[in-house]
Amino acid sequence: MILGFTGWLVVWVAPKTRGAGVTIITHGLNGNADGWVTGMASQIPNYPAFPGSAHTCYKLYFVPVGGSYQLTWTRIAGSQPISTDSGEIIVALDWGPLADGDSYDTYEVAGPVASALQSTNFISELGGRALCELPLHLVGHSRGGSLISEVSLRLGTNGLWVDHLTTLDPHPLNDPAFPLDDLLYSAVDAPARTYQNVLFHDNYWQDLDFFAYGLAVSGAYVRELYNLPSGYSSSHSDVHLWYHGTVDQRNPADDTEAQITDSEFGSWYVPYENRGSNTGFSWSLIGGGNRTSPDRPLGTGYPAIRDGYNQTWDLGVGQNANRTSLPSNNGDWPNLIRLNLVSTNQAPQGTNISVKYYYQWARPGTSTAGISFYLDEDFNPLNGNRRLLQQIAVPGTEASFVNNQTLNLGLNPTNAPLGNYALYAEITGGGRTRYLYAPEILSVIPSATLEPLLSGTKLGTNIVLTWTTNSSGFALQWSTTPTTPNWTNAEPSPVVVNGQFTVTNGMTGSLKLYRLRKP
Repeated sequence: MILGFTGWLVVWVAPKTRGAGVTIITHGLNGNADGWVTGMASQIPNYPAFPGSAHTCYKLYFVPVGGSYQLTWTRIAGSQPISTDSGEIIVALDWGPLADGDSYDTYEVAGPVASALQSTNFISELGGRALCELPLHLVGHSRGGSLISEVSLRLGTNGLWVDHLTTLDPHPLNDPAFPLDDLLYSAVDAPARTYQNVLFHDNYWQDLDFFAYGLAVSGAYVRELYNLPSGYSSSHSDVHLWYHGTVDQRNPADDTEAQITDSEFGSWYVPYENRGSNTGFSWSLIGGGNRTSPDRPLGTGYPAIRDGYNQTWDLGVGQNANRTSLPSNNGDWPNLIRLNLVSTNQAPQGTNISVKYYYQWARPGTSTAGISFYLDEDFNPLNGNRRLLQQIAVPGTEASFVNNQTLNLGLNPTNAPLGNYALYAEITGGGRTRYLYAPEILSVIPSATLEPLLSGTKLGTNIVLTWTTNSSGFALQWSTTPTTPNWTNAEPSPVVVNGQFTVTNGMTGSLKLYRLRKP
């Protein structure tokens, strides 16, 4: 729950981040999803900024059918998607039977994967929804980097945007960058590229190994890894272990096949990357990092983070031709690309909030899509606990344009009761729907407060408690025993600035009860 209450508050604080996304992780040559892939997937719900307590984890895998292979699924962890509070779906993609380097190339594997992502009846637990209705983060190692690049292309030709593409030492077999491949393998894989339907691409690679090495991909934030001692016996495998260390905050971090100890945390990551916590997975929607940042983590002369952000259109970081054009775009899917609350995070009931959104639907302007804006009590658009703020109609953009608008949304007692909410939008066009949450949390406060309203959000390791009142003389108290409260005045007294004070030791226990009390 992320609802505030008048007078006192049980603080189960939701982080400031987008919810409801699909993260897909896959392996490369001769691999499978049983080791490090599932190891990484299992750690994502433990990430500090993960938006909720429940998630869904699937394994997609190929089974032989009539001399060929068919993609199927099983849930390996978590709950059904409709019942979680995070809306997060994590997928371990296993194409092991097809990954030997001779039988199939990644063009052939990408087809059924892209189709499954768009199918409304592939996973029965989704209740007639497709995985791609939620924002997509595709993560692929080695040949898997080729596979996810080709999947992103197939999605793009159907009008779908990919929020985030992560290539880990990408190595498409028999790419011109790897002249020795043809001595061992016959498959010719799809190139690793950054297509114009990808919002952000980060690429991690090394050439420390003689044969098994990756490449830098144009259009991505490119981070070459220069120092990978220990870990696996192969620097090629160490690249996905390096990325695991940006997901797994334990010390040692363990992907079930290898570990990152204190030594690797200290030597693998540059100071800017803060032992892995300020790089890699931090730029996912779950991580909430600033993907438009001009910072250069390795210093002057090295790539900037924003180099990986889509600049085909002006989406907030200017324009530059840093994407590969799609060969076609049939406009089957409408897309919300960005959504932000651009007014203050607190809004009195009876007033308006301002949101800015970017969208693309590659249909003519005579076509009409609908966008609906909601307040949500958690981060899952599928579980029904939402409140409609407004619905609008928008025209198709055609494939050459992205439209944006700043819109005012009214808050009233019916659609916006007092409390804290996630804000999201859904766009529907041509019978298809996609969802996107804003990263900001909205606090709806009374228009004329007679008693204090106390609400809380998480900020790093602290709890920010916000209060609004037209009275004075209230003291902050807390209790560490919620069932039988034993109230204690906050010591030292918090410093109040503009009606907001920060409790710096508020996260030391699993649960605290807070209240404002007038002596």
